[in-house]
Amino acid sequence: MASPVATQAGKLLRALALRPRFLAVGSQAVQLTSRRWLNLQEYQSKKLMSDNGVRVQRFFVADTANEALEAAKRLNAKEIVLKAQILAGGRGKGVFNSGLKGGVHLTKDPNVVGQLAKQMIGYNLATKQTPKEGVKVNKVMVAEALDISRETYLAILMDRSCNGPVLVGSPQGGVDIEEVAASNPELIFKVCLNSWLPDSQAQRMAENLGFVGPLKSQAADQITKLYNLFLKIDATQVEVNPFGETPEGQVVCFDAKINFDDNAEFRQKDIFAMDDKSENEPIENEAAKYDLKYIGLDGNIASCLVSHLHFTVNGAGLAMATCDIIFLNGGKPANFLDLGGGVKEAQVYQAFKLLTADPKVEAILVQYFLVVLSNCAIIANGITKSLPGAKLKVPWYFYGKKESYMHIKQERGNANGNITGIQENVTHQNLSKCAISFFLC
Repeated sequence: MASPVATQAGKLLRALALRPRFLAVGSQAVQLTSRRWLNLQEYQSKKLMSDNGVRVQRFFVADTANEALEAAKRLNAKEIVLKAQILAGGRGKGVFNSGLKGGVHLTKDPNVVGQLAKQMIGYNLATKQTPKEGVKVNKVMVAEALDISRETYLAILMDRSCNGPVLVGSPQGGVDIEEVAASNPELIFKVCLNSWLPDSQAQRMAENLGFVGPLKSQAADQITKLYNLFLKIDATQVEVNPFGETPEGQVVCFDAKINFDDNAEFRQKDIFAMDDKSENEPIENEAAKYDLKYIGLDGNIASCLVSHLHFTVNGAGLAMATCDIIFLNGGKPANFLDLGGGVKEAQVYQAFKLLTADPKVEAILVQYFLVVLSNCAIIANGITKSLPGAKLKVPWYFYGKKESYMHIKQERGNANGNITGIQENVTHQNLSKCAISFFLC
């Protein structure tokens, strides 16, 4: 059974998309590569789609209750849906600290939109994916509510087995697609793509999704436009759930999630400029400036994984294992921090500045995962340069190779307390008595 730390860290990692998801398709697996840093609100994703010919509901974005009221009147729709804009799922079942229940509401009266917006904007919305105190809502989306006569699922994503993009669809949409893949794998359809999507393949996918007659051509056209968008914006995933049809005979992308390739930021500056980091913890935003993968937890023992490798894919897993080691020995991790391969001295310096600035941290466990020859001085220098301002009040403690311990001792001496030397066991008891411990693999 997974420890509570593994469970908590796993949820956070999925939220930050540090771990890929998989869909079982027959005997193969389709990897859903998720975002790492870029966060777009729902209205931003829908605007990208609309600007590229993909059919979405008509909508406006409002910062105040009065703007929401005016937007509802301008829509002139039979029914209106008001949606709080935060970067978390489960909004419909969330609760505001204003007392309002639900971050998604349907109404036919524009005046009700204004009243509801007053209880949303400026208040915190708590869902199953947010902290207990919730996340502050700064904007709401006022959209035309459309009836859905049938729901399907469609996604375009990067897949290793296809050596490129893959088109994935299912006639069962509006539900958790992983559950469909597990219970009815025959309802998952997969098409490996090259640099373009032939109309014949788009038509075949539309047919597999159950669209018939004129709707089949509409669906194929929308699939093609989604694929063109996928290529244009350097996406790693465009997921539409539901990809549905209305009683009036329209194919509409009702809800969408778009993930981007961080390496394409240099040519997608307008998109990355939309990144909404207001919901992140300040320390997470600071870590991101230096390409550090940081997630805050609620313990008092900080951990840092340095994967100083040329070839590795398991750094995040080792960092989670480190959190579990701390937990299983009676401690509570204060964070997840992975410096990644090819780390530079400046990154080590910034990482330890962040860790030592956290008031709840009483100890730091450093795991240095060494696979190829590398210079331990890079790690040692980064650590020692960050310590003068840390004002650590407890002795230093190291676990690992004598060479690294001696290097740091030579650099820093006993300026911040006594160096206790090299220990053989990492336990909660001896970690709690130390400022920094060193654990090398």
